[in-house]
Amino acid sequence: MYKIMLADDEGIVIDSVKFIIEKEFGDECQVEFAKTGRNVIELAEIFRPDIAIMDIQMPGINGIDSMKEIRKTNQNVIFIVMSAYDKFDYAKEAIRLGVLEYITKPMEKTKLLNALRTAMKQVDKEREKRSNDLLVKEKLETVIPVLESGLIYEILLQEHFEEDIENYKNMLGIKEDYAYMMNVVYGDTQEGNHMTNAVGSSVKMQQYYQGVRAEIKEHFECIVGSVMANKIVVLVPYGKPFMEYKDRAELIEKARDMAYSMRKRFSISFRIGISRVKELHKMKDAYGEATNALVITTGTVAHADDLPIGCDYEKDYPVNLEKQLFEAVDAGKVNQAIEIAKNYFDWMTDTYPDRLMDIRLKVLEFALWAEHLAYEKGGMTYEFTSRNDYLTAIMNMAEYESMRSWFVDKVEIATQNILSKREECSNNIVDNAREYIKANYSKALNLDEVSYYVNVSPYYFSKIFKEGTGENFIEYLTNIRIEKAKELLSNTDYSMKEICVMVGYSDPNYFSRSFKKNVGVTPTEYKEGKGEAD
Repeated sequence: MYKIMLADDEGIVIDSVKFIIEKEFGDECQVEFAKTGRNVIELAEIFRPDIAIMDIQMPGINGIDSMKEIRKTNQNVIFIVMSAYDKFDYAKEAIRLGVLEYITKPMEKTKLLNALRTAMKQVDKEREKRSNDLLVKEKLETVIPVLESGLIYEILLQEHFEEDIENYKNMLGIKEDYAYMMNVVYGDTQEGNHMTNAVGSSVKMQQYYQGVRAEIKEHFECIVGSVMANKIVVLVPYGKPFMEYKDRAELIEKARDMAYSMRKRFSISFRIGISRVKELHKMKDAYGEATNALVITTGTVAHADDLPIGCDYEKDYPVNLEKQLFEAVDAGKVNQAIEIAKNYFDWMTDTYPDRLMDIRLKVLEFALWAEHLAYEKGGMTYEFTSRNDYLTAIMNMAEYESMRSWFVDKVEIATQNILSKREECSNNIVDNAREYIKANYSKALNLDEVSYYVNVSPYYFSKIFKEGTGENFIEYLTNIRIEKAKELLSNTDYSMKEICVMVGYSDPNYFSRSFKKNVGVTPTEYKEGKGEAD
């Protein structure tokens, strides 16, 4: 159905155009008309036409001005001008307003119908676009909560690679590199620093979650996780590495308003813990801060910056350098850890050149903590007496250069142990997977089955298999099957169908296409050439 509005002060013109439209298009069109500029504008607001056939000269407000007014409330209406005035100024203004066709009176029926058909195609195209946009929006409304929950779980469980967080940022449109966490905890009532009936409230929350999620997003531009026990974890992207006092005060008031609003709307009590601003990849620490803030206070809203949480450092202490050092050790990034260790040691000697004992203690502290990470992550066997010479060695070092070498060496060894264990583990997984594929390529094999066999998640297996072989799982399996097929084609008399099944293909046509794609000839051509492709 196309809604067409006629605007002309001549009744005979309206009747003629209406007759032509109804005869040509029948029930496809709904036609309304008006004879003055004012009535046209009022009709357009009520009728919301898809197409408007306008005269230029009408009583009161002229056609050009009427179109300008109509365009303010209906951006999609398609104008067709039909006028006895063939003036250049009118035509130029009509073009500026996006008029589809300028038809001079007396009108030609064919020209009018062609203009209407063109307009109808544009209407159809715009409707299809709007429909597709709504479909995409509908799908996003389903997918986005899943992505947001996925990001929250990745952060809390720390089961991600750096590129995973970047992928989530891109998919969710997060531009900022910093954020803070909010831990939204709920229950029937608050007693001290905890909420009563956590289990019952979490069951109750299932029916209210969508409403609570929408309420949180009304107050904050944020990422909202799913229900976890009686908690909802919220990540709020932030544009700066720290928050000023004024902004923090406003944030707390906003969170208090949100808690009050949700309690009133859902008859559930809420408390909200808020972390400091941190880098995105440190959001697990931020979650810990938000949770601890609720533990050590009884307020409805608690911000980590207002409470004695965490460690303060002296002015100009290189906190980030320290954190980067142990992140590099933990990640098995040997060269990076070595470079940061050198930089940190140089900072100590440059800043405190006369504090030999303090530097000795810090070197020992950091070396022991790097080794702790290696024992924890590197699969090493801890021996109680393995460090019995550390203190003696440190105390006998009077020169900073020798102490620096000892310190960097300990950091390097710890980091290398973590890296070696991970590489060893990855190599074992890849080797076991290769053996399994070679033994089972003739079956309906898939990535999930092989990852289950080597006992790692499909995602992680896919990543380390590609790193270890240079091919993804499908490419590797296909190459194994094709090589075996070439061997059978060259050295046996099995039929094509038998060979197809023997190398793991259930569909001979698919086997033939895959073989030609990889070898350059069909299986039959290959057999006739006895292994030599043309």
